[in-house]
Amino acid sequence: MEHPVPETQTHAVPLEATSPYELRVHLGDDVPEQSVRTALATGDMGFLHSYTTGSTVDGPGVRVVAWTTGCMWRCQYCHNPDTWTMSNGLPVPVTRVAEELAKYRQGLEVMSGGFTLSGGEPLMQDRFAAKLMAAAKRMRIHTTIETNGYLGDRLSDAELDTIDLVMLGLKTSDPARHRALTGNDIGPTLAFARRLAARHRPIWIRFVLVPGLTDDMDDLARSAAFAAELGNVERVEVLPFHQMGRYKWERLGLAYTLASVQPPSAELIARASEVLRKSGLKAD
Repeated sequence: MEHPVPETQTHAVPLEATSPYELRVHLGDDVPEQSVRTALATGDMGFLHSYTTGSTVDGPGVRVVAWTTGCMWRCQYCHNPDTWTMSNGLPVPVTRVAEELAKYRQGLEVMSGGFTLSGGEPLMQDRFAAKLMAAAKRMRIHTTIETNGYLGDRLSDAELDTIDLVMLGLKTSDPARHRALTGNDIGPTLAFARRLAARHRPIWIRFVLVPGLTDDMDDLARSAAFAAELGNVERVEVLPFHQMGRYKWERLGLAYTLASVQPPSAELIARASEVLRKSGLKAD
């Protein structure tokens, strides 16, 4: 027997956040376990940290971005650890998200933008993600998903074809280094990247540059070589590490090991970008 979430609960907290760095916790704690299971199985309801409008850094053009909760990785430099736990998210029917998105359809078209689903890891809610992508495509909205790729095999080929762009978080291509950085294996991510290449689905790679942690240029060169060989990587975004999410680690009582790390210098960013360009990739 399904236990629906009261309508008042899903509307008590606004979907739109003042910032993606806003701390949000316990928004789904009261959802019955059976409702969570039903939501994950059907995709009729999802758990969202928030959404923002007017983003120019989460895909091409100006975009509406929704952040899901739930992530199986534990990246040392994650700036939104409150998205790790699915019950921190607001339970929202997929129809409500689609209705919100429809409000911006014409504006997104004019501004050559679209809809981006990020996280957390959105493919932990793969049925919800698939339904949102399909709904956006029916509205002729450009679709992007930002993912670590670990659960990419949960999407069928037909569902992949509803996604216009995959923004893939590639930390490293080295198995041991990847496990140290994220706590998980790199194999599924690399396999997903190869599958996207075989289907000629565009990829943008996101690489977070952390001084002393991900700034080994030889390792980056090997990752760049892998990306270049795929043939479908349109660009690589070098994202400088920052401390904007540090307060979340502290508020959540998590051990934060990067408190003394400074953002990368302009010179280090330029070196990383040059390594990527030497492999024939467009880097910025």
